[in-house]
Amino acid sequence: MKIPHHKTALLITFIVCICIFIGGCGDKEIPKKASLNKRSSATENNTRPAEVGALKFGFDLRLGPKDDVKIYLPFLRYLEQNTGNRFALRFTEKYEDTVENLGKGIIHFAALGPVNCVLAKERYGTGCLVMGLNSDGKPEYRAVIFTRKESPLKSLKDLKGKTFAFGDKYSTQGHIIPRKMLENAGIALEDLMSHVFTGSHANTARAVLNGEYDAGGIQDNLAKRLAAEGKIKIIAVSKPYPSSLICYGKDVQPAVVRSVKASLLSLDPKGKHSGMLVDWDKTEMPYGFTEYKETGLREIEQLVKRYGLLERKGR
Repeated sequence: MKIPHHKTALLITFIVCICIFIGGCGDKEIPKKASLNKRSSATENNTRPAEVGALKFGFDLRLGPKDDVKIYLPFLRYLEQNTGNRFALRFTEKYEDTVENLGKGIIHFAALGPVNCVLAKERYGTGCLVMGLNSDGKPEYRAVIFTRKESPLKSLKDLKGKTFAFGDKYSTQGHIIPRKMLENAGIALEDLMSHVFTGSHANTARAVLNGEYDAGGIQDNLAKRLAAEGKIKIIAVSKPYPSSLICYGKDVQPAVVRSVKASLLSLDPKGKHSGMLVDWDKTEMPYGFTEYKETGLREIEQLVKRYGLLERKGR
């Protein structure tokens, strides 16, 4: 049976990703003792022949390369079927690389957290299509500060003088929101014994579970799952903040942008499209998408400036 060309492209991309994952390039920052379902690191994919002519889709690293690829490949198949365009997944290990790739046209669309959305707009003039909906049908999510199940820590104030693990420096749920939560409790970074940026929510969870750090900040969906499994103790949950978005590069043709937006707004993860998706509940858009509202990012814009994230490396 002849396999359609667009499916062949996605299959090749998937195989390439898996090969990279098997080879691996170890993340030396965080020991991989605790099991959250095994994760591994991967290096950035270069454009493959099968990707030529396809729209490239990138994403902020969330759970880990294997899990994120497992989630996004079926999602791209949905976009292919509903837009008539071919899509190829492009993995990048660092949050800031996803912003740069979108701004420079290396990728055409990306799933970004609010911080990276702000950075992409400010630096490159990119646009945003939609915002993810949570289980309440709202374009919001929260961050969680947690510790080990057996830890004596009970409140944010107990974290003064302790060690803390953030996710990526450019992560909304992994850095910006937990940092603001600590500040609201009267704890600045200098009040901690030490802190680290682990690069992802999964790395932060492992760092705390392995005993490398006393507490950490991660996304609410992952925290709920780990708490339900009895692996962590939640210390505090943030107020709602705007959820992740799907953004596009400024050079993407308007007709393509409109088509992709319409397909995203039509996605029904809990209904007719549930069979097409894999582990979509682990994303920040478990109930699909709604229209993007620029005013919703104002507080994030203020925090991005406050914490100096608009400054580029080397400046």
